[in-house]
Amino acid sequence: MENDAANLYCPNELCQSPNPLTHNFCQRCSTPLPKRFLWAVADGMNLGNSGEILATRYLVIDKYILLDTKPGYLPQTPDPEKLQSIRPYLRLIPYRLHVPQVYGVISSSDDSQGQDILLLEKPPLKIIDSTNSLDVKLCSELTTAWRDATSMRQLNWLWQIGQLWQPLASEGVASSLLSPQLLRVEGSLVRLLELRYEEDYVPSLSQLGEFWQQLISTAKPAIAEFLKEICHSLLTEKIYAAEQLVKVLDKGLSTLGSSQSPTITIATVSDTGPSRQRNEDACYPPSGSIVSKPPNSSTLAIVCDGIGGHEGGNVASNLAIETIQQQVEELTKVPYDHLDPNALLEDLQQAAATANDKISQRNDSESRQGRQRMGTTLVMALPVAHEMYIAHVGDSRAYWITRHGCYQVTLDDDVASREVRLGYAIYRDAIQQGASGSLVQALGMSPSTSLHPSAERFILDEDCIFLLCSDGLSDFDRVEQYWDTEILPLIQGKTDIANVVERLLEIANTQNGHDNVTIALVHYQFKYSEPQTKPQLVLPDISDISLSSNTQLPQTLQSRTEGGYSRKTQVIPDTQPSKRTSSVPLQFVIIIGLVLGAGLFGTLWMLNGGIFGKEENEPRIPTINNNTPSVTLKPSVGPSQPSDRPDVIQTTTDLELFTNTSSRQQAIAPAGTVLKIIKSKVTTTQEQNPDESILLRICSVGEDITPPTNPPDPLTPITRKPKPVVKEGKVYTIKLSEYQKLLNDSSTSSPEVIAECQQEPQRTPASLNQGGSTP
Repeated sequence: MENDAANLYCPNELCQSPNPLTHNFCQRCSTPLPKRFLWAVADGMNLGNSGEILATRYLVIDKYILLDTKPGYLPQTPDPEKLQSIRPYLRLIPYRLHVPQVYGVISSSDDSQGQDILLLEKPPLKIIDSTNSLDVKLCSELTTAWRDATSMRQLNWLWQIGQLWQPLASEGVASSLLSPQLLRVEGSLVRLLELRYEEDYVPSLSQLGEFWQQLISTAKPAIAEFLKEICHSLLTEKIYAAEQLVKVLDKGLSTLGSSQSPTITIATVSDTGPSRQRNEDACYPPSGSIVSKPPNSSTLAIVCDGIGGHEGGNVASNLAIETIQQQVEELTKVPYDHLDPNALLEDLQQAAATANDKISQRNDSESRQGRQRMGTTLVMALPVAHEMYIAHVGDSRAYWITRHGCYQVTLDDDVASREVRLGYAIYRDAIQQGASGSLVQALGMSPSTSLHPSAERFILDEDCIFLLCSDGLSDFDRVEQYWDTEILPLIQGKTDIANVVERLLEIANTQNGHDNVTIALVHYQFKYSEPQTKPQLVLPDISDISLSSNTQLPQTLQSRTEGGYSRKTQVIPDTQPSKRTSSVPLQFVIIIGLVLGAGLFGTLWMLNGGIFGKEENEPRIPTINNNTPSVTLKPSVGPSQPSDRPDVIQTTTDLELFTNTSSRQQAIAPAGTVLKIIKSKVTTTQEQNPDESILLRICSVGEDITPPTNPPDPLTPITRKPKPVVKEGKVYTIKLSEYQKLLNDSSTSSPEVIAECQQEPQRTPASLNQGGSTP
């Protein structure tokens, strides 16, 4: 319906007053008014004209861009039976810097066109008019912004795509990275407008090389030849794994960044706050410090939030600071050109594990049990050349602030985030559940064998700020509310770092005031100039690039079962691929606690009559984090499959397969069907998982269904089984257990059939734009 006077309603449940759309604070109670712009995945539907209201709350800004005028109310969530279709968004939440997250839906009952509309929050938007916060439009497509970007940024964008390839491929949405309409850039960040799933289609890295070829002509001279060699290596499958691609791009970025000298300034503050008797937080450098590089040779920022109240939260946080600072100091003595980024990430995780064990041993030596055990959260930032390394455990956070936006780069280790990562609920639903804020891990609560710190790195090509803070500041979205007025001016040169820290502390104590507050600001200043002479960007010898045992595999890779995603072998995805942990839903944790009770080692401090959240005057108690074997894809030795496992085979009996879709419908491959194994190197860390699936492409279909070997009656005619037959060219899945039988029972096809089947189906970029809304 047409709306003549749309209002933005106050989210304060005691107020809820209407306000003009352009106001930033409620004119009645001064509560900040969030402007939640949404992207509607409408599949070409006409949502109405600008100014119209959908479902009594969503204001149409422009085509598929909406504004929620009632941000204090929970949005409608998808029906449980429809959750499967949006699961890739949920499971990719560790990559939400690049992948939008589900906000809610507009139900078909609220829309005259009879189709549910998926709403995605924080789409890639930019404000056109700084005086009008409602004047927004989509960020530019990467292919459009490419020409004007620096050589450093151009390689940075490609590096991010390389990092995203495997996580998105594991969820069946990697084709999103091949669609110019979906691939947007917001400053230095690559951001996807939405995810696109194409049934029976598994894109290859060679197709990514094909897509990148169009960028060579407008690439900066410093990288044009380098990019051309990368594309050739992708097309010829010299680069056959995403991990290789990232390492090749790393070498190019390292060459471009070697001549740059960033300036780094760190300021810290830690305060008891107005409501607490003691300060259990700790930070490094010590509170009140302002340090710079140069002249200092290295810079490191750490924030810890102690757990355990008067029983020792402050002891745990200070012990973690001391241990990690000593560990990292040794790492920074290695010259940058000798550093391996992946090794450094693992070293940071190991530093966290060492601190964990020291605190845990202290707990054990003092016979601390249950709620008496002390622990701490952790978030640290280590700038190295043109990169920022972030490591994290618990719910202390890191934010990345640029001229373009404020981005939370860590994901809280709490129950709500875990439920989203496992694909069970959208985030705004999960945080409404009981114990949603309970931690699932923290330093010191158990041996490091059950600890899984996240660690990731970011390429920096512009001035920016990393804010590390405890929840005394981050609670109630204070950072999101005040970053543009309090932190952005530092990047703009309108204030200094000491004033920003002081102002953030004041906001934490006056707007929140319920907890200790600790803040560390890392101001990174970077001036990049194009090389005057063409740098020696040489494609490294691919054979020299070693692959990790899991080939940069995302943590979201899980086994699938007929009923959807198996909870039995779910893995909680951390942001660092090499660290994976299995977990079970909250309900299972409660059952385990009731059954095993105090007799189970390590659970006494976590389960004491249920799962405990973070109360106003009592410590946070992490929940249990059970370990089960994690599933890993081992890398192939090259583009070809090993000779003992042919990748093109012919069936000798009827074979039952499943469609490679969320519905997983059954289909029969008749005897004589020729198929190609797309993924055949499947193992687990302990034992093979029979529910794991293998992808198969049908090259040709056998002539008929084999009759049963023992029909019930010789006079009874044999009829075709009432299941559909597979289709040529389509992709299907088969369980690992059946795959093993297939290898034993199948026959090797003739060389002619193998040659024909080895050819990948040709896809054009235009064919990737089907199946979703486009701007």
